[in-house]
Amino acid sequence: MELCSIASGSSGNCICVGTDECHVLVDAGISGKRIESGLNSIDLKTEEMQGILITHEHVDHIAGLGVLARRYGLPMYATPGTIDAILHTKSVGMIDSALFHEIHPGEDFTIGDMTIEPIAISHDAAEPVAYKMKQPGKSMAVMTDLGIYDDHIVEKLKGLDVLLLEANHDVHMLQVGSYPYPLKQRILGEKGHLSNELSGRLLGEVLHDHFGTVFLGHLSKENNYAKLAYETVRLEVTMGDNPYKGDDFPMYVAKRDEPSELVRF
Repeated sequence: MELCSIASGSSGNCICVGTDECHVLVDAGISGKRIESGLNSIDLKTEEMQGILITHEHVDHIAGLGVLARRYGLPMYATPGTIDAILHTKSVGMIDSALFHEIHPGEDFTIGDMTIEPIAISHDAAEPVAYKMKQPGKSMAVMTDLGIYDDHIVEKLKGLDVLLLEANHDVHMLQVGSYPYPLKQRILGEKGHLSNELSGRLLGEVLHDHFGTVFLGHLSKENNYAKLAYETVRLEVTMGDNPYKGDDFPMYVAKRDEPSELVRF
């Protein structure tokens, strides 16, 4: 299995996950040209994708969806609430509704040789989910856009080999920054985004002896920066109530405007 972040941040998200036999995108929140360029960097092409897993309908996750749908006719997988919201989003243009495949939290489905599990999350969207991709003895997940996490999410993320996890903002930077007060409250709320600190605490709860790699993703351009996210998450793991240290496993910060390292396992 493998994972590569094509782009991850508050301005656009697109992750490529797959196996030797099939690849899919998680979200298409950047231009089709940038997606193609990112895939080319790991020797793949957009037309080779076997589907797009959509987490929710916010523009930074679907900005390029209409172009990919019309140009390549790629099947798209999303919850009923997300599908309805996308079909009512004028900015994506016309999309053939037949390309959509309904999925439901907690109900596995397959694409190629991957089993995919949608996981319900808390975010201010119609019916948002994260995704866990599985093969026998291997698993990875893309977990972003959640204001809080609970025991259910912790349980779903245990035993992973690779995890892309949201570390959206530094709380102090957000509080003193230029965002309007209602927007600050939304981001800090239970349907907003995970801070660096919460990301580190969640990570500390799901680490295990055979854990592989973590990517920190969906960083805010205005309220975070890569080194701060990395150091804060690393410190939270080290100081947390778990047997691990922040240096016990590879950790990278997914880039906002260029592909990340390709991780294979």
